[in-house]
Amino acid sequence: MDVASASVGMNQALLSQNVSLAVTKMALNSAQQSGAQLIQTLQASDPYLGTIIDLKA
Repeated sequence: MDVASASVGMNQALLSQNVSLAVTKMALNSAQQSGAQLIQTLQASDPYLGTIIDLKA
């Protein structure tokens, strides 16, 4: 194996690793944003919703 092909192989492996890491970071950021939106939605809801029942006999 010559030096040039070894260098190309190493660079391709490094590029593949960097792309994989970037995609993982994007997925993590998306999950964090979704979680933050869910928390905001839950905090903004009425805390007494569903706790009072009107009964007529």
